[in-house]
Amino acid sequence: MTARQIEAARVAMTRFIKRGGKIWVRVFPDKPITKKPQETRMGKGKGAPEEWVCVIRPGRILFEMEGVSEVEARQAMRLAAAKLSIKTKFATRFAQEKAS
Repeated sequence: MTARQIEAARVAMTRFIKRGGKIWVRVFPDKPITKKPQETRMGKGKGAPEEWVCVIRPGRILFEMEGVSEVEARQAMRLAAAKLSIKTKFATRFAQEKAS
């Protein structure tokens, strides 16, 4: 997941809830992706960092939200999920407590 995708999802959620709650971004893009310039010969080392990404494994919590109703949170997360290139699920703390 790229830094641009994370930021686009964060902006979509923030605009939807309109200062109504708090959002935590639980992922950080700390892995550089490098590319060499076009029409450059082989060798001469590694290219310059082009973008930053975050490796996401299944089960990872990407965003948390507090201070809004579950209906609003679901809608905000749905907008955010549309900006991401991975399949996502909505989880609540109460659903996890009921299961235990």
